[in-house]
Amino acid sequence: MRGTPVNRGPFIVFEGIDGAGTTTQSRLLAERLHRERPAVRVLLTAEPTAGPVGALIRQVLRERLVGKTLPGEQIPFDRRALALLFAADRLDHVACEVMPLVKAGWAVISDRYVLSSLAYQSLDATLEWVETLNAFAPPPDILFFLECEPQVALARIRSSRAGGEVFETQETLTRVAAAYLDALPRVKAGRVVSLRAERQKEEVAQAVWREVEAFFQG
Repeated sequence: MRGTPVNRGPFIVFEGIDGAGTTTQSRLLAERLHRERPAVRVLLTAEPTAGPVGALIRQVLRERLVGKTLPGEQIPFDRRALALLFAADRLDHVACEVMPLVKAGWAVISDRYVLSSLAYQSLDATLEWVETLNAFAPPPDILFFLECEPQVALARIRSSRAGGEVFETQETLTRVAAAYLDALPRVKAGRVVSLRAERQKEEVAQAVWREVEAFFQG
């Protein structure tokens, strides 16, 4: 396989604003690998993880956890502290799950990784600081960046679930979309593939598969 030692599996990451389809495309790729390359063992994972730090992050994102409560006032959880939580969750994810399986020959597909932190957390801290927090993270072999207009992404979010997260507003998604484009040139990956994500999910999935097949074929 291109860019990977013998017996090492590929590490594939999907990135994009909320509503861009990272979860859907991660799942579709895992399902297709199971069907068309049954000899390849596949782990489908995501960040925030299901671990203890990831669970805490999800509580913050859903605004079920605040920083402090003062008389008559709730202080929001500090977004810089949230960046630290994401980095801690990622370190645990990489050390305990991603890299052991990649080294054992598994294909690991992650719904979000470092680029998400560079985009989302740089809204409240410097991009350089967020980069430093994530300097330990090994680069993926393929990074799929799903570029999506914020209004399309927000419509998808509202049609798919009730109750949003702190970043799921038109204004914030617009800022995050711009932050992704600013951070993208700085991200480390074996290959970065940008895809327009407003298209039908099957069309995007086929474009993803072409890239993954080319990777396997070397």
